[in-house]
Amino acid sequence: MDLKQNEIKLVIGAGEYNNNPGWHHTQEEELNLLDENTWQEQFNKSSLTAILAEHVWEHLTYEEGIEAAKMCFNFLKPFGYIRCAVPDGYFPNESYQTIVQVGGPGPKDHPAASHKVVHNYKTLTKMFESAGYKVKLLEYCDEDGNFHQNDWDGVDGVIFRSKKYDPRNHDKLVFPSLIIDAVKPYYT
Repeated sequence: MDLKQNEIKLVIGAGEYNNNPGWHHTQEEELNLLDENTWQEQFNKSSLTAILAEHVWEHLTYEEGIEAAKMCFNFLKPFGYIRCAVPDGYFPNESYQTIVQVGGPGPKDHPAASHKVVHNYKTLTKMFESAGYKVKLLEYCDEDGNFHQNDWDGVDGVIFRSKKYDPRNHDKLVFPSLIIDAVKPYYT
């Protein structure tokens, strides 16, 4: 498949998940959020329709997160978007917060061991807005721990660790994500 010629929907850091058939799935080794060369080898600037990143941005510092958002911005078409999900720093559950904390529990190969930040809706929104995006909140907890969910469609990118799709969360919220769409404006 010639990725430079087709409309592209991209999953960054796909891991073992394949929740988005028809999307191009990548791992960090082949597409590094902070290395423009890995992007240029596969994509033209302003060529991507959508980018999905489920539990990726918490592995970057706040400053690296801005740089990664800017990198994605360069490769998104106008009105293209990043659907980004991260652990929610305002979810009021002590065991959840222990699991997702910076440095995370468990052995060095545990995914949370490389967490560098725990975002809340304010920090994640500010980070993407500072890179030029318009942000829409999809699922998040507020400062008081109240959960909010706005209408969103899996056709535009399925986030498994969500209220909408994760069966663990259907009866009671157990493992939510803070989920946003960061949209590249047309005027760029």
